[in-house]
Amino acid sequence: MKNLFVKRLLATAFLPVFLSLPHYATALGLPSFTESQPLPSLAPMLERSMPAVVNISTTTITNVQTPLLQDPFFRQFYNQPQQRQQQQQQHNSLGSGVIIDSNEGLVLTNNHVIDKADKIMVTLTDGRQLNAQLIGTDPEADVALIQVPADNLTALPIADSSQLKVGDFVVAIGNPFGLGQTVTSGIVSALGRSGLGIEGYEDFIQTDASINPGNSGGALVNLRGELIGMNTAILAPSGGNVGIGFAIPTNMAMTIKESLLKHGEIRRGLLGVVTQDLTPDLVNAFNLENKHGAVISSIESNSPAAKAGLEPGDIIVSANDKPVKTSHDIRNIIGLMQVGDNVKIGYFHGNDKKEVIATIAKPERPQLVGDKLHRSLTGTMLSTSAKNQVEGVLIEKIDMSSYAWRVGLRPGDVIVSANRYRVHDINELRQVVNPKGGLLINIQRGQDAFFVMLK
Repeated sequence: MKNLFVKRLLATAFLPVFLSLPHYATALGLPSFTESQPLPSLAPMLERSMPAVVNISTTTITNVQTPLLQDPFFRQFYNQPQQRQQQQQQHNSLGSGVIIDSNEGLVLTNNHVIDKADKIMVTLTDGRQLNAQLIGTDPEADVALIQVPADNLTALPIADSSQLKVGDFVVAIGNPFGLGQTVTSGIVSALGRSGLGIEGYEDFIQTDASINPGNSGGALVNLRGELIGMNTAILAPSGGNVGIGFAIPTNMAMTIKESLLKHGEIRRGLLGVVTQDLTPDLVNAFNLENKHGAVISSIESNSPAAKAGLEPGDIIVSANDKPVKTSHDIRNIIGLMQVGDNVKIGYFHGNDKKEVIATIAKPERPQLVGDKLHRSLTGTMLSTSAKNQVEGVLIEKIDMSSYAWRVGLRPGDVIVSANRYRVHDINELRQVVNPKGGLLINIQRGQDAFFVMLK
C-alpha cells in the first residue's frame, strides 16, 4: 500500500514534465506543450465558430374559448352571442441552429425545433434577434431550413462527413436547457448508427460529447471548426446526457438542404422493394457465402426494381458503389435520391453476383377517394401497398365517422381483391368497381385475411 502511494505521488509530481516531452504526450493521446509555449486550447477555433451557432425560439398561436360557453345550450341560457375565439401565444426556447450560408442567411436546424411554429425567432451571439422565414422541412430525417436577413453573419465551413473516423475529436456547440451558448468536447464514438427508431431516416454520428435538451440543431465541429454534423438526439433513460448523443452527418443534411432550397420540400423517389436484414439463419437458408446485405422480401409490381429485374430473395449488397450491410442502409441511400435519378444496384441472385441500373420513380401519393371510387369508401385514404409484404391497395387513413369504419375497416388493412378480381394498385381497383353496385373486397390484416361486403 505504501509503495502504491509513493508511485501515485511521483506520477502526479512528474506528470507536467512527461507532458512537456512530445513523445510521452502523444502516447497518452494529449497535446504536447512546453513552458515556453502557450497551453493548448480550443479557444481560437471556438472564437471563429461560436458566432455561427444560434438560439432558436418559436411562438405558437392557439385559439382559446371559455369552456362553458362552447356549448350552444349554455350560450342560449345566458343569452350570450356566438363567442369569437381568442388567440393565445405560447413562447418556447426550443433549441439551436447553424448558419451555413452567411450571404443568403440560411440556417440549418432540426424539424422538431420549429415544428408547428407560427413565428420563428433567431438570436445571434451578439444579441441580435431576427425573424426567420421557413424554407422547408423534412420531418422523416428531422431537418429544417430557415432563412434570416443576411446582415453581418458568420457561417461555418462544411466538412466532408464521410472522412470521419471513430476516435476523431469533436466539439458540440448549442444552447442546452436554455442556459445560453455552451461548448462540450469528446470523440466520435461510432458512425452510421441506424435502426434506433428516432427518425425515419437514420445515419447518425454517435459522440460522447455532452448533448442535452436544447442542443438540438446545434453544431458538431471538428478541431478545425468545420461543421461535420448537426446535433439531434440523445439516448438516456433520465433525459439527460449519459455520453450517448447523435448528430446528423453533414453529407446527409446538405443533400436534404439542397432539395429544400430548390423545391421547398423533399421529393423522395421510389425503388419499390421491401427489404429485411440478412440474419445468420437467412444466410444458411439461402446457402450464401456473403454475410452482409439486405434481402428483398417483396417487390412492388411495375416498380423500378421490378423493371430492373430484381426478384424476392435477391440480396442487395451495394447501391451506387456504397456498401449495403443492412436494410437501413438501402433505405437511407434511396431516401436521399430524387425522382429520375439512376441507382446502380449490386446484388446476389443465388451465389451469382450481378448489377442492374434502376431509375428512381415518383411514389404514388395517398388519395382521398371519397365517393368518386365507391360510396362506401367515402372518408378513406388509399395508396398502393409499398410498405407491406402483400401487394394491394393500402388503407392509409379512415374517417372514424364513416361507413367504412363502422363495417370494420381499419388503417393498415390491404385490399388484395375486389369483386373477385386481384388488385395490385388503385388503378386496378377502379377498373373492377361498379360505383352503383355492391363491392366485395378481400382484406389482408397482418396474418389474417377476410371478406367484407360493402353496400
